[in-house]
Amino acid sequence: MLLAGDIGGTKTNLALYSPELGLTPKAQTVFRSSDYPALEAVVARFLADTGAVVDRAVFGVAGPVVRGRISVTNLPWVISETAMETALDLPAGSVHLLNDLEATAHGALHLPATDLEPLNDIAPREGTKAVLAAGTGLGEAVMFYHEGRHYVIPSEGGHTDFGPTNSFEMDLLYYLMDKFGHVSYERVCSGIGLPNIYAYLKERSSGKESPEMAEVLHKAADPTPIIVQKAMAGECDLCLAALNAFVSILGAEAGNLGLKVMAIGGIYIGGGIPPRILPKLKEGSCMAAFVNKGRFAKMLSQIPVVVILNREAALVGAASYGLGL
Repeated sequence: MLLAGDIGGTKTNLALYSPELGLTPKAQTVFRSSDYPALEAVVARFLADTGAVVDRAVFGVAGPVVRGRISVTNLPWVISETAMETALDLPAGSVHLLNDLEATAHGALHLPATDLEPLNDIAPREGTKAVLAAGTGLGEAVMFYHEGRHYVIPSEGGHTDFGPTNSFEMDLLYYLMDKFGHVSYERVCSGIGLPNIYAYLKERSSGKESPEMAEVLHKAADPTPIIVQKAMAGECDLCLAALNAFVSILGAEAGNLGLKVMAIGGIYIGGGIPPRILPKLKEGSCMAAFVNKGRFAKMLSQIPVVVILNREAALVGAASYGLGL
């Protein structure tokens, strides 16, 4: 029995898999990560609820895995393979930690076409692929292609320096530098980044925040879903302006990633936010920013770009890795 998990700053998704059922889980539960002091506590609850006994485990975790250990990004957890083996009473080598985008990349390679929504009309093709995911944070990974198969390479590309492409984004950068010092793509292109764009627009633009919106955001534990909802419904001009900027920056960084790794096989855009803003992603500004790379615009225009609709891609990836698929 395999225990697979997708561990993020907001939620922890755990599931049980067996070889005979493949990627169809035998049991699955989603937990709110902040309700637990450590992953061991979440796993103990899940196994107690299911009555399962496992003999191996694979977890996709938000953050860099270094020598079998990880400090979870956007969550005060430290996870190690040896500690989890002790907690599960398993022998050495039975638990594996993957970067969450490494897991998502494994998952993307096993998703059916129905779980993918194209943003351009380029057919799937062989070659190196890449994935970036905008959720609580911004993650990136590469699926390096060699002799007929893909090899997944994790990265922390979402924490690279934010590079403005126009005067609006340059002023946004200066604004955020005053607040944070270093400004990464995650600061503007993720669940924690969208409110930063909104705050900039509220303070620096001529648009005014309504008293009703100010009250709603003040009471919200997480303003991002509200900003997205109001923008998509056309109920808040500031929210819409923030989301438009977000979409353009996301497209630009997807294009950056495509150039850096020569991802001629395709770019996958994942995470919790893109499926919720799919109509906005398909309006054109995302792909316009994607190809806006000067002399390499034509090359980028020939790369297939798809949105991952399956919100459990990282869990699928952890399971596929654990099952050896």
